[in-house]
Amino acid sequence: MEPASLQDFVCALDPASLPRVLRVCSGVYFQGSIYEISGNECCLSTGDLIKVTQIRLQKVVCENPRTGQTMELAPNFQGCFSPLTGPQSYGTLEELVSAVTHSSKKLPVCFLSTHRITTDTRVVPEDEPLMLEAVETRFGTCCARCVLGTGAHRVILHLPLSQQGPFWEWKPGAPRTLLQALKDPAMRDLLLTCPTIPWRALILRPQYELQAIMHLRRTIVKIPSNLEVDVEDITATSQHVHFIQPLLLSEVLARGGPFPLPTEILEVPEGPPIFLSPWMGSLQKGERLCIYGLASPPWRVLVSTKGRKVPRHFMVSGAYQGKLRRRPREFSTAYDLLGALQPGRPLRVVATKDYEGEGVENSGFASLAVGDRLEVLRSGQAHGVQGRDVDVLVCQRLSDQTREEEEEEEAEDQEQVVLPLYFSGGFVEEMSDGRRYSLEDLTTQFSLPCEVKVVAKDTSHTADPLPSFPGLRLEEKITEPFLVVGLDSKPGMCFEIPPRWLDLTIVEAEGQPGPPAGSLPVATVEELTEAFYYHLRKLPAFESQTPPPRPPKRQGLSKQKQPSSKERGNKSSQVLEMQQPPLLPKAKKKTLPEVAKDRSNMYSKIPAHKKGLRPTKPDIQAPGESLSVLLTLVPASPLPAAPLLLSSLVVLVILSAGLCPQADLSTVPVG
Repeated sequence: MEPASLQDFVCALDPASLPRVLRVCSGVYFQGSIYEISGNECCLSTGDLIKVTQIRLQKVVCENPRTGQTMELAPNFQGCFSPLTGPQSYGTLEELVSAVTHSSKKLPVCFLSTHRITTDTRVVPEDEPLMLEAVETRFGTCCARCVLGTGAHRVILHLPLSQQGPFWEWKPGAPRTLLQALKDPAMRDLLLTCPTIPWRALILRPQYELQAIMHLRRTIVKIPSNLEVDVEDITATSQHVHFIQPLLLSEVLARGGPFPLPTEILEVPEGPPIFLSPWMGSLQKGERLCIYGLASPPWRVLVSTKGRKVPRHFMVSGAYQGKLRRRPREFSTAYDLLGALQPGRPLRVVATKDYEGEGVENSGFASLAVGDRLEVLRSGQAHGVQGRDVDVLVCQRLSDQTREEEEEEEAEDQEQVVLPLYFSGGFVEEMSDGRRYSLEDLTTQFSLPCEVKVVAKDTSHTADPLPSFPGLRLEEKITEPFLVVGLDSKPGMCFEIPPRWLDLTIVEAEGQPGPPAGSLPVATVEELTEAFYYHLRKLPAFESQTPPPRPPKRQGLSKQKQPSSKERGNKSSQVLEMQQPPLLPKAKKKTLPEVAKDRSNMYSKIPAHKKGLRPTKPDIQAPGESLSVLLTLVPASPLPAAPLLLSSLVVLVILSAGLCPQADLSTVPVG
């Protein structure tokens, strides 16, 4: 085939003959480094091969040949078109008559002129059809007898054969729709007429979009037909041409097969690795990769180690076959206790920090000491600081009796403890569960996070690292599709790749696929890099977790500065004396310290096994003792200055003790 413009090739192309292979004979390049404009390919180099798979009509440009005016028609335009002319024009009437007499055609014949014709009696408008009935000699001149109009409005005109054109032979036919007119080769490049368009004659110029495949192009290339490039059809000699079309793992996942699929890696996405496994280093360009199908089950568990300064993070597949045993969970706030509470499952904890309800105005909030046992009951609301309602956690204080004795104890003798949800303390779960769970049973029966210890490794994964850690924290269950793959450089083991997080660019490879995925063990534990672990923590599944409530602001902090640590220490004795005794339910003497008059040894009544985590407070001296101490610090001075210094010290002691808050230091005489 001879080279032709892309527009002419597409207009003459039969869609039933697709696909067609084209070679670019003269390339085109637009605007330097801009490769795509409005999603279409606009740069083709000479010698490029294109495999056209589909053509689509985008729009039709309707042009008025007399004025050059254009308008766009949609592909679903409802008007009908009729041809006005044939494919050939004639310069004079004599040429038209000669062409008719030397062909199989016979008179009469219809024609029209693209210019006005002026006679002695009438002016014939342009594009007005005329019928040439015969050739006559009139006043010694050969003339063409023509008829203008039809029916009762017929007008006979005698035009000389030397009349200048151009003239077009008019071939009236059945009206055609827009698509029919474009598909008919006989109507291509003809003058047409349409009743719904206000032009006597028009030309249709369609614009198509070609969808094609190009070598090493991952997506379908879209090329406009009006691109100024010449192409040559080489379909007949292109049997040896193989177009390599790259794919993404996500595209393989979306189309769902066929599996197994042998591929070759073309490109690895940039960025830090997501796994610390050795097989990640084998994901390089040129490595053969066999995709066996979807991993089952589709969920994973995010796991972090316990008992290390720098925790390690793992992603464990739902197919993990190791056995796990529950460990007591640790909770830092009452809000965490509420999140771990499940209906029908009692939650008992032991306090690891003392709590006295400091700064809380509501007397219903209880105090805790190290070693107190609680059973979490429910959430609720209580009247708190500044008259606001505070979300609280209602617990039940347990005694040191056995569980059988506790069940026999009547409900009215058991004390309820109310803790605000923002309470920041320390609790450890009280449990005695020695059962061995599978990962699926554990995530189904208990809420996450959960503390566990692997007591039996996954036998299908010889390098299972989880049993070597003293404790693990199951943090979150993630549902994400993975693909089971095998690498030629790592025989004997299959791996699971998440296409959304590790979207490799691959190409289908020739050859027989490897063994099915069921015959090879699959790595069910993958260690995560720290960067990717924190990327997972930003996913919407984690962002939906609400943070614990913040404690209310103390009254007056926004209006005045907070007192220094020294002032708080000096005023602690007055605060303790001014506080009202809390209206608590019946409390046990062993957990609530007794407030004595001598506050210097107030913590001596706490049992010895509960004093480990609370530092002792410094002794608070009486105002008289403070004055005597300050007087001993006065250096020897001349007699006249001693009374002034002594009076200044007395004023300072009174102000520090809070006995005269309205005193003004400016009244103290100095010098």
